[in-house]
Amino acid sequence: MARMNRRRFVATAAGTMSALGAAPGSGRPPNILFLFPDQLRHDFVEPSAAIPVRTPVLRRLAESGVRFTHAVTPAPLCAPARACLASGMEYDRCRVPSNRENYPLSQTTIYQRLGRAGYHVMGCGKFDLHKPELDWGLDGKRMIGEWGFADGIDNEGKHDGTRAYTQAGKPMGPFMAYLEKLGLAKAHVVDYERRKGHDATFPTPLSDEAYGDNWIGRNGLALLDAAPKDKPWFMQVNFNGPHDPWDITAGMEKHWRGVRFPQPVRSSQYTPAAHELVRQNYAAMIENIDRLCGLLMDKVRQRGELANTVIAFSSDHGEMLGDHNLWAKRQPYHGSAGVPMILAGPGIRGGGVCENPATTLDLTATFLNCAGVTSQAGLDSRSMLPYLSGRRPWTRGHVLSGMDAWRLVMEGRYKYVRGFGEQPMLFDLRDDPDEIKNLASA
Repeated sequence: MARMNRRRFVATAAGTMSALGAAPGSGRPPNILFLFPDQLRHDFVEPSAAIPVRTPVLRRLAESGVRFTHAVTPAPLCAPARACLASGMEYDRCRVPSNRENYPLSQTTIYQRLGRAGYHVMGCGKFDLHKPELDWGLDGKRMIGEWGFADGIDNEGKHDGTRAYTQAGKPMGPFMAYLEKLGLAKAHVVDYERRKGHDATFPTPLSDEAYGDNWIGRNGLALLDAAPKDKPWFMQVNFNGPHDPWDITAGMEKHWRGVRFPQPVRSSQYTPAAHELVRQNYAAMIENIDRLCGLLMDKVRQRGELANTVIAFSSDHGEMLGDHNLWAKRQPYHGSAGVPMILAGPGIRGGGVCENPATTLDLTATFLNCAGVTSQAGLDSRSMLPYLSGRRPWTRGHVLSGMDAWRLVMEGRYKYVRGFGEQPMLFDLRDDPDEIKNLASA
């Protein structure tokens, strides 16, 4: 571990022209579709031998591209994770240390960089770049221009939307405004008030049509319909799920009851049956997101652009799901810090599996590299395109993540954490994937 502690992560993107290039005869850089759910842990996406999840769209995407099996977030919390990606900077430099700070408008975003490169930049869903304000505008467009978007809808996260509605007595964002128009806003708020514990797994009163992620998916489809065809585009779709609460619709619920899931690791909370219900609901949300990803890809295909579109899938952070008696995020354990990451598209080799450490931070430089942006000085992000195209191995020796007082470094087999508890933690992720035995205290 001495080598890990001596090596300070300073990664500057290579700045080479895109290894992907354009599709034959297109004469322009590829489009980029970035699918980005909230709080999806690394092991709840196919193929996962231990978890009976159903994500056929993402499985096929991985088979046609490259899947990273040891990817982590630079910070396992919504606003910092998204600020790292927007800025291309590590947690200690992204200037958003918690959910209490706005993304500084003086700090350039990847969206502005892509716009300057000639891209039509779009986005929808929960961006969380001004999280503490609880004001998105009823059309969701209050800040998208400042961040660099040409078109889009920034909406409330699950808890933020109902909290803002309760405080203001009216909708403060586009999703709650949508529910208000349908006469469902108050019922939705009451439903969230009933969900006090992690074991609240009863269905939402919302219909499949009104359900949040389905609404976000429709917004993404509408943005694609309106996108120009004479220039490359970038679109980021930020699903609200599978973030808690576990508010699936009745239609989603009926497909999952009775499906058996492994129990949490080292958990003394709730009954085995309650934990199984939680995991069924979590998987139901993921299956629904997988379906929506398929619809968005179908729309790209209908536009005749699939052959020239890079598709990336990941998440801002994971979800502990009761492992080690912990829930949600902010933890250095892999359930919280580990995320799925898949990339596919023109020039990306198919069927690739990377078991070396990776970070979602590197999506920033990779997307810019796709766009042919050569000036990436000052970024901590590192382009993965030479590896994705098969030209060079992925040689990032280690990746970092952090939150509050703790920091972790992961180097292949081992993960070292300090600042979390009274003593450091060292885990052998190959022999101890559940992170039960702390080798630092052995």
